[in-house]
Amino acid sequence: MRGTGNRGRLAAALVAVSITPGVAFAASSITGTVTFDGKPPALRPLAMDADPNCAKKHSGPVPNEMLVLGSGNTMGNILVWVSKGLPAGKTYPVPKTPVVIDQNGCQYKPHVMGIMVGQQYKILNSDGVLHNIHTLPKINASFNQGMPATVKEATTTFPKPEDVFHIKCDVHPWMSAYLAVFTHPFFSVTNTDGKFTISGLEPGTYEITAWHEKLGTQTASVTVGASDTKTQNFKFAVPGATK
Repeated sequence: MRGTGNRGRLAAALVAVSITPGVAFAASSITGTVTFDGKPPALRPLAMDADPNCAKKHSGPVPNEMLVLGSGNTMGNILVWVSKGLPAGKTYPVPKTPVVIDQNGCQYKPHVMGIMVGQQYKILNSDGVLHNIHTLPKINASFNQGMPATVKEATTTFPKPEDVFHIKCDVHPWMSAYLAVFTHPFFSVTNTDGKFTISGLEPGTYEITAWHEKLGTQTASVTVGASDTKTQNFKFAVPGATK
């Protein structure tokens, strides 16, 4: 009889947990694919002739990073994030793993990144040539540091959330990257397959924003339940372009 009573109390406790506000639900996800609509414009390759040490790191023309497409016009370098709908006042742990940007082939790799407030930003110089990394935020303090060939690593952090801002190299004007600073971990950057996944969400309705460096932003409203996965695709096009 005692065992039966214990099982009954356990069952009642589990039911209470399942309906009590504030108790964590099974995490949900939003996934999708970003594509380019229309005929892609012909972009000039990156011109590295001004620095022979950079030019010789490549065996042929270096594709422009402004528009990176995969099979079926899927788009790389699209930053996607939850822009509205997260619980007010909730905080999220800052990852101990740094976000890494590498100066490699006289390019910033990766080209587009997201980072959390307070997360370490590690800057590498794999090229063995003089670089200068210069962030251009409007809210956080600018980070502007020369990195001679002998300086292989530098680090910084960003203490405040901020929309996407530009990063440049004052030595090599074609070098360009973009970074956004978030208070949460719900962001993703597409590779050339155009796919993104934002996971770990509680049930609710969220605004999702997709950003491209020249084509701007798009938003969508997505509602997920417990243990749910919803698909939200995005499509970008050049305004006024003939398809």
